[in-house]
Order: sequence, then C-alpha cells, then structure tokens
Amino acid sequence: MSTNGVTSTTAADGSPKQTKICVYCGASAGNNPIYLEAARQLARAMAAHNIGLVYGGGTVGLMGEIAKTLVSLSGPDSVHGIIPEALVRYERDPNYTSTQVSGGNGGQKDSAAADEEGKPKQLAVPDENVFGRTTIVKDMHTRKLMMAQEVLAGGPGSGFIAMSGGYGTMEELFETVTWNQLGIHDKGIVLLNINGFYDGILQWIQNSIEEGFVNQANGKIMVEAKNPEDAIKALREYKVSEAVFKLKWSDE
Repeated sequence: MSTNGVTSTTAADGSPKQTKICVYCGASAGNNPIYLEAARQLARAMAAHNIGLVYGGGTVGLMGEIAKTLVSLSGPDSVHGIIPEALVRYERDPNYTSTQVSGGNGGQKDSAAADEEGKPKQLAVPDENVFGRTTIVKDMHTRKLMMAQEVLAGGPGSGFIAMSGGYGTMEELFETVTWNQLGIHDKGIVLLNINGFYDGILQWIQNSIEEGFVNQANGKIMVEAKNPEDAIKALREYKVSEAVFKLKWSDE
C-alpha cells in the first residue's frame, strides 16, 4: 500500500483522477445536533468540489448522514461504503435497507463475505440510490485497508478526515496517523474539530511533544480544521512531515 514516490494524477484513459476523501466518524448522531449538521455541510462541500466519499458503510449516525446527503447531491457513484460482515446488523437503519442482498442476482452490491462452502453470503445491504455503493468484507483490517487503498489511488487533495466519533473512529484515525509516520502513505489527515470535540486530542499531542514521545515535526501529521471547507483545503495543501520514517514498504 506504500505511496512513497510520485503518484499519477490521471486515470488510465488520461482523464484527471477524482479526489477521494475517507471520512472516519461515528455510527451515532451524538447528543448535539451540531454534529449531524457538520456531516451534512461536509457532504455539501465535497459535492461542490466533485469529491468522492469512502466511508465505513453504516447508514446510521454521522456515517449515514454524510453518505445519504452526498448521494442526494452527486448520485450513487459518489459514495463507496465498506463494512465488515459482523457489523452489518449494528450499523444499519432498517428503514433504508434494500430488499436486494449482496451476492444475489441483482449484481449491484459488492461482497467479499462468503459462507463455509465459499459461496457469497446473502446479506441485506443499503439502498444504493440512498447510500451509494456498498462492499461487505470479512473483517476490520480488510475494511481499513480497502478504504485507504481507494484514497491512495485518488487524485490531488485525496486524504482522510476524522469527524466526531467513538472508539472505532479513534482507532481508525490513529492507525492512519501511524501509517503516515512510518512512511506507508503520504496523504493528509485532518481533524474536523466541531464544537471543540478534538481539543483533548490536540492537547494530548502537544503534551506528548513536550514530554518527548512525539517528534515536534510529527505533531503536524494531523491538521486541525474548524469547518468543512477548511478541511478540504487543508488536504489540498497538506505537506508531509520531514520527520516521518523513510522506510521501504511493499505494495501489499
């Protein structure tokens, strides 16, 4: 998955590659409506800039809000949700679940999940016209890897934005940060700090620098933005820290 070196900005047919942003965020809406509104605002900003969304595939909470808002503005092809099989029942709004199933004859939904005989499992997936394309995978690692690979294959300004969320959002965020520090990828990572949600994380980074656990330059691997437009701009202007490891990684 390494992106060390120069990456092409054009597709195979010579057209410019679409910018892709992976958004990490909660499957909950939070207690303050400002978070759902921020998800809608980010979707509007992405639509205005013709940016594609890669996300965790849920249809509830902030995940569902940003996905359905962007689809309503830019169409189903603008969104790709990737979700592990085990989470399908927990991160789904039954009101928007398609009667079609992954692995069925419709062919509209992707699935990497299979039963013990190797046949595709019949799993209900979201309505593509509401939430975009969905891929069901076998585990969390595959989900994160596929999301990252799609971003790395995107055009200029592609990267990662973390909105408000819980443990899962933090785990995804910090693994992506670690991959950046290790030189596995060179894409930007932005904290969309709504209502001071990430103030504690930003303070922890500063404290870690002061206590000698994070290099001063690597304190800027994550960039703060207070609104969606600034977050998109921060990804376009992102500069890789001079202190990241210059290691050689395979493309696996």
